[in-house]
Amino acid sequence: MHAATDRLLRHFLDAVEPVVPLVALWGHGSLATDDYQPGRSDLDLIAVLDEPVTMEQWRRIKALHRGLDLPLADKLHCSYMPRQELADLATEHVTWAHQRIFRRPVTAVTRRELHTKPLELYGPPPAGLLPPVSDAELTEFVRRDLRDFWLVMTRGRRRWLRDVWVDMGTVTVARATVTLQDGRLISKREALDVLHELGAPPNVVADVRARRYGTQPPKLSRFRRAKLARAFIRSAITRALEPGWP
Repeated sequence: MHAATDRLLRHFLDAVEPVVPLVALWGHGSLATDDYQPGRSDLDLIAVLDEPVTMEQWRRIKALHRGLDLPLADKLHCSYMPRQELADLATEHVTWAHQRIFRRPVTAVTRRELHTKPLELYGPPPAGLLPPVSDAELTEFVRRDLRDFWLVMTRGRRRWLRDVWVDMGTVTVARATVTLQDGRLISKREALDVLHELGAPPNVVADVRARRYGTQPPKLSRFRRAKLARAFIRSAITRALEPGWP
């Protein structure tokens, strides 16, 4: 593992144990695969707790994350799941992400990732605690996420001028399409190859790849990129949600 990443994870484990009743700590997403890009990828963690988070623990969790003074700390995200609530996909869990604390569910995709290829940092493995996600539950979540979030986001134009929306939108559509086709979860690297097969504009794909992997970026204005990315994402989602597809 990357040295700064390993140091941050070890420090976080040592720091979080006195703050909450920790049962297990797992990594998922890029962090648990060979597609992890230090400084670009998020460090996505799940902490399983022996009891629900109290208000005092909420404050201490917030202080813990704000006090992390190590390289890559701004990329570290963590959801805190009481073991009594692991089975409910709709439960919103205390989460630190993007420099703030809030509540959100741990998605079916994340749960499937944890069963498929977790990074086990402390305690029992996910298979010993976390109920598995059925194919039907996974498909339902992916379709709902495309329809109720990403398709809605394509109605506006201004947000697509930002790198993060272009990167996340294009990659999410490719990964979702593969999951709906055959149930697989693919990496962001694999998604960039799938985008070509889906007919994504090559210069937009090259633009996303350059930011993630440091390759040569294309000559493409933000305004042209926004128009191309938004149109592609909207059409790809509409196609994926057609009745009877895939």
